[in-house]
Amino acid sequence: MHKDKLELKNRLKVARAEKKLNQSQLAKLVGVSRQTISNIETYEYIPSAKLALLLCIALDVAFENLFYFED
Repeated sequence: MHKDKLELKNRLKVARAEKKLNQSQLAKLVGVSRQTISNIETYEYIPSAKLALLLCIALDVAFENLFYFED
C-alpha cells in the first residue's frame, strides 16, 4: 500500500440498509443533512473522525467494519 494513493472507502450504504434506515433517518441520528450521508456513500465527502465514529455508533458497527482503505 502506498499511503499517497490510499482512498478511504466505506460500507455505509450496506450497513444503513441492514438497519433498515434511509439516508434521512441516519442523518437525523448523527446530526447531519441527508445530502452529507449521500456524499459519504458516494465517496464525494470524507467524514471527520467524529462523524465517522457517530456513524459507527448509530449503526452499531465497528469502525474497521464500516471504513477501510483501498489503493
